[in-house]
Amino acid sequence: MKTNLIRIGAALGAVLVAAPTLAQDLTLWSWRQEDRAAYEQFIETFEAANPGITVKFETFEATNYNTILSTALAGGTGPDLAMVRAYGGLENVASAGYLEPLSTETVPALADFSAASLAAESMRSDGQIYAVPFASQTQFVIYNKAIFDANGLEEPQSWADLEALGQSLKDAGVIPFANGTATAWQNETVTFGLGSSLMGKDFYEDLIAGETDFTDERFTSALGEVAAIAADYFPDGFIGLDYPSAQQLFASGMAGMFIGGSYELSNFKNQNPDIELGMFAAPGETAEDEKLVAVYFDGGYAVNAATPNKDAAITFVNYLASQEFGQAFANTLNNISTVPGVTFDNPLLGEVAELNQSSIPYLMLAHFRYGEPSGSVLIQGEMQKLFAGETTPEAIGEVLTTGLAAWYEPFQN
Repeated sequence: MKTNLIRIGAALGAVLVAAPTLAQDLTLWSWRQEDRAAYEQFIETFEAANPGITVKFETFEATNYNTILSTALAGGTGPDLAMVRAYGGLENVASAGYLEPLSTETVPALADFSAASLAAESMRSDGQIYAVPFASQTQFVIYNKAIFDANGLEEPQSWADLEALGQSLKDAGVIPFANGTATAWQNETVTFGLGSSLMGKDFYEDLIAGETDFTDERFTSALGEVAAIAADYFPDGFIGLDYPSAQQLFASGMAGMFIGGSYELSNFKNQNPDIELGMFAAPGETAEDEKLVAVYFDGGYAVNAATPNKDAAITFVNYLASQEFGQAFANTLNNISTVPGVTFDNPLLGEVAELNQSSIPYLMLAHFRYGEPSGSVLIQGEMQKLFAGETTPEAIGEVLTTGLAAWYEPFQN
């Protein structure tokens, strides 16, 4: 009898020792449906180094993703981990208590991330970090090098150069800019991808310091210049041209330039492997003005505060914060990883990183999506009206300032 008890005790002890290595199945939710194959590769690498933890990557429609995620988390059916938006999109989820706070104690690599990337994944009220940042995006002008070379064209140094460039392409029978504005968010991309240098860093800093608002002439005059470029050098009927059609115009070689983000580069190469791409920051009024790109952080990896697999989930986000993952992310997805120390095998990404050295934040996303109405919704609708000749830049400045005053305190005085 005593021998049997000893054997039973030994068996129980073996079970207790083995328990921590039992398989833990995690789910990771995302809106990045197009990146599924890459994430399955990343997960395979993680699982090989962490036996006993498996991760299932599940994707949802991008436009409704925030609502889907918040509803699931509120109902207790959410994933163990989730890709979350940045800035206001993060706060909507984090403020409800759904996300696990992160720190350099739980994720040591966060100590080396840039302050700006961490701020994008933190609550403004207390600076608490809730996600590991995963990418930055840059808005600028992309161009077809073969078309430029065939017509003896160079990157513009001033706004007059940009206008002359558009006219030269038009005279050569090439559509200067492929962009259309039927897809609402493209209005915002065009505005700040083309107009950031015209607005200038001083305007941005004064605006954020509360020393001016959107009625500032530096802002409204930039809107007027952007609208004039669209009227003269966008495709005929551009107001009715949607985003996929505009992409195809550029990828097919029918247009010389495209105002867009760094996320477009791999997409254009996928559509046309032979296309040679260049990029530049749209210039300011003079060649001496600082050439600025608009930069924002795309989102982060967060842990569900209610997950029963918290330790395994934290282990996985530590992998997502590692240089090993950041390098694989950059190489596989041709995107700018926020992980410090990542190098870029793709020379186009290296060019983006250089342009990022002279930048301002992508204004509405970084600062004015924290309340309703959001700055993005306002600028998208108002710029569509401006392109159609139904409003003025000055009127847009008033609409933005008055509309945002509903929740943005500096505009309430």
